[in-house]
Amino acid sequence: MPSNGTRGRRKRGVLFDVDGTLVDSSYLHTIAWWQAFRHFGLDVPMASIHRSVGMGGDKLVDRLLPAGRDRTRDASIMAAHGAVFSTFWPALRAFDGARDLLAQCYEGGFAVALASSAREEDLAALRATLHADSYIHTATSANDAKESKPDPDILVAALEGAGVLAEDVVYVGDAVWDVYAAARLGIPTIGLTCGGTSAGELLEAGAVEVYENPRDLLANLRDSAIGRLAARS
Repeated sequence: MPSNGTRGRRKRGVLFDVDGTLVDSSYLHTIAWWQAFRHFGLDVPMASIHRSVGMGGDKLVDRLLPAGRDRTRDASIMAAHGAVFSTFWPALRAFDGARDLLAQCYEGGFAVALASSAREEDLAALRATLHADSYIHTATSANDAKESKPDPDILVAALEGAGVLAEDVVYVGDAVWDVYAAARLGIPTIGLTCGGTSAGELLEAGAVEVYENPRDLLANLRDSAIGRLAARS
């Protein structure tokens, strides 16, 4: 792919969700939320939880629990999720091709940003799993956004950190919530099904194209929305 470092050309970038997109963690989050809910005597089906993973924790809790609940427990439920998920850190694995995809985008001249709403400590564990810090220009965490996905605050923070404009980036994510957040800023999203959301659901949500996983996207990079962005004059 051509570099975007040519004089007179605006800087271009690729934003990446992390959980379920670069790291195989979506189902670990599902289990962590399920255990957190059960700790407080709440029986929430795993299927419902998984379909909500990718939202910010506050919005996930609000979506899955009754409106008339005792909301004073919400923060404790989210803390319980974080505590359970941290026990899974040693089991985290990057998807095949994740590091190579980040490297290829970086070496192609793109600003590379991790647009994650994970807690700072979780993000550190995820980054350690990727072994790709040398290919990442900036990364966000939950501390960088007032509102979580599907609101676009995390993406705004990633754009600012990478020094790029919304019209000059592509977003890569695995959940419909990623697609919705990017759409609020007019950013096209490439969907990956490795997080457990089907191609049909991602396309219906507005993804411009869908691939199976990072390796699949990397194999088709030149013909993808990232390749088209690189070739744009």
